[in-house]
Amino acid sequence: QVQLVESGGGLVQAGGSLRLSCAVSGRTLTNRDIGWFRQTPGKERAFVAAITWSDGNARYADHVRGRFAIFRDNVKNTVYLQMNSLRPEDTAVYYCAMPSGFQTDVPNFASSYAYWGQGIPVTVSS
Repeated sequence: QVQLVESGGGLVQAGGSLRLSCAVSGRTLTNRDIGWFRQTPGKERAFVAAITWSDGNARYADHVRGRFAIFRDNVKNTVYLQMNSLRPEDTAVYYCAMPSGFQTDVPNFASSYAYWGQGIPVTVSS
């Protein structure tokens, strides 16, 4: 049974930093795509970042590029999202996600992912 459990969210002032963790069990992260999305009330889940193993690249949404970084620890089977220079508009529930196979069709599409964490709220105050 594949499980993804996020942690590390909370309340932070604008300009601050948070590091989210996503611990994966039931499947190894090795050679698999994995992504982070976020969602605010009344809106669909929006792509934040992903690592694609076919080319080893990290991909980012335009609005977080240069501020956020996605990276993994294969030993701990955990993926992280380091968030710096946080803005009030970054306030959302953040989810990590994994495809059913090794790779996603389109890494920035939520429909490419089969397994999701429960979500972790992040609130950035102005």
